[in-house]
Amino acid sequence: MHCHICNQKTVTFQDEKSGIAYHHCKPCKYIFKDPSCYQPIEVQKARYDLHENDANDAGYRAYFQRFVDFVLPKVGQPQNALDFGCGRSRLLADILKDMNIDTDVYDPIYHPDTQWHTKKYELIVSTEVFEHLHDPKSVFEQLVERLTPGGYLALQTQFHPNDPEVFKRWYYHKDPTHIVFFRPRTFRVLAEMYGCEFLADNGKNMVVLKKRKV
Repeated sequence: MHCHICNQKTVTFQDEKSGIAYHHCKPCKYIFKDPSCYQPIEVQKARYDLHENDANDAGYRAYFQRFVDFVLPKVGQPQNALDFGCGRSRLLADILKDMNIDTDVYDPIYHPDTQWHTKKYELIVSTEVFEHLHDPKSVFEQLVERLTPGGYLALQTQFHPNDPEVFKRWYYHKDPTHIVFFRPRTFRVLAEMYGCEFLADNGKNMVVLKKRKV
């Protein structure tokens, strides 16, 4: 099977406990579950509905604040932003609004308004979304298209350990809605494909990219 990102041939390994096959691209370090495991949006929603995202919870707020504290020093003071795949919560958008960044939200299940398709943003953020995507390359391209020249894309998703045996013991892939997994290298490859500069990663789960000015 070929990689969804760079189209190179992948190496397949299997998690003996679950019986799930994974396809590992060595050149761009992308790993994806076999597509037979992908779930329709209705099944995914049933799991997302179980998430307890209380905006008044200090730990939940701190979770987003860590993301903001990593991203904003690298992007300056954008005038507007989009929180793509925000889920039920608007907390990240509210934090950005409190910092004088006018922020829209979009989520295909909970906030399906597609006004973002016709707007341009100086910053697009997306936390814990990319691991759910059936076609992350296409979504990445869409998001870059909605950036202004010189705009920023900041993503959060857990970086996989890049070792099949360690990967099998890793907690993150056990969520059935988590189907695709990345390393910073994967996002560097996507950045090069779609005219972006890779600015930074935190070594764990966050990357910041900048759309090049033509």
